Amino acid sequence: MGAAIWSVVAFVSVGFILSSLFRDSVERAFDERLNTVLNALVAGSEVSPSGELIMTAGLGDPRFDQALSGWYWQIEGFQGVGALPGPDRRSGSLWDYVLVPPPQRAPGEVTRSDIDGPGGQKLHAIVRDITLPGSGLPFTFTVAADKLDMLREIRRFDEMLAWSLSGIAFALIVAVIVLVRVGLAPLRRVSKALAAIRSGQASRLEGRFPIEIQPLTDELNALVDHNASLLERARRHMGNLAHALKTPISVLTNEAEAPAGPGAETMRKQLTIMKSQIDHQLARARMAATAGLITSRTAVAPVLGDLARTLKRIYAERELEITIDAAEALAFRGEGEDFEEMVGNLMDNASKWARSRVAVSVIQEDQRLVLAVEDDGPGLPPEAVKQVMKRGTRLDETVPGSGLGLSIVKDLCELYGGQLALTKAALGGLRAELRLPAAEAAVLKTA
Repeated sequence: MGAAIWSVVAFVSVGFILSSLFRDSVERAFDERLNTVLNALVAGSEVSPSGELIMTAGLGDPRFDQALSGWYWQIEGFQGVGALPGPDRRSGSLWDYVLVPPPQRAPGEVTRSDIDGPGGQKLHAIVRDITLPGSGLPFTFTVAADKLDMLREIRRFDEMLAWSLSGIAFALIVAVIVLVRVGLAPLRRVSKALAAIRSGQASRLEGRFPIEIQPLTDELNALVDHNASLLERARRHMGNLAHALKTPISVLTNEAEAPAGPGAETMRKQLTIMKSQIDHQLARARMAATAGLITSRTAVAPVLGDLARTLKRIYAERELEITIDAAEALAFRGEGEDFEEMVGNLMDNASKWARSRVAVSVIQEDQRLVLAVEDDGPGLPPEAVKQVMKRGTRLDETVPGSGLGLSIVKDLCELYGGQLALTKAALGGLRAELRLPAAEAAVLKTA
């Protein structure tokens, strides 16, 4: 747009300059032609001994003999002191019309002026007062021509100039657009490649790029590799920490199982809390490690199917009905472990409280996945929703759990820019709704 606007401004300016130069040139040429006629008119004029003006030579131009042709000359003299001026000689083209020269003239100098002509014509005239030999008073020589021919020639040039410059400007703008599109095509390829990495379709920027873009792609690939190494290092450290902590906690738990006094029960409770807190903090550490990094693509349907089969085995004695409604093309833009952590907690929570049925549905709205987990259990009153979202809160101590599941889901969801909402389900129990970023796989495949 900037190049197009600049081109239009430049060509309009050039057009005005060229039109002005051509107008000046045409006007000077027009004046030169009139001046030539004036000089020929003066050269062919003499004053007789009796004081009469005599034309010794004609101009030889038939336009001065054709009535109202647009080309005129007139010689006006003074007949003595106090006498009224009148035309002594004039061209046949004037017929009976008398030209009125401008009143303010410098003696002996050529005066250029626009005057009225016969039939309402607008004339451009040159006037000069010349004293001929044998005459004591000056004669006023006037040569005039219709400006219409000059204006018509200028208008014709302006039209040709406008069409020519418009064509050149249009061709230049098209060339600029083509050059910009061709020149920026590699950057569009880089953009699509980055979108593929972000959606999990690719791990690096592949392909050959121009030498101007290659340093950028190399740096982006280096950034991708660095992010991947940071993620792998964080996972390795978390695994090492989990292994280092879980073994001593398991030993302590086993020791606490032996009835060794009134403090054993307290130790078991504290160890359970420690294990839950360690699991929670490890999950948060993994979240922080993955947050802000380039994420991958996780298919939704397979994860939900695996979780449903696992929960059916865990709660086999209750014969739960777990239904999954999710299209195969739906994908989560993020880590598979995080998705399993969020959905697994919600589905496990629904399975604990459901009487006989758990329903999971997933749809896509714009760039968001809307995942709903519903059960037919007792549900929650509105005043208990905020309370249950707090870390470590358990509304029923008779049901196994640490009270950290929904807190972990909420933290993970917020790290991905999503939302978690708890409402009443259509089945009668609790409805947990997750809104998460959707992978753009479908868009990229058609691009």
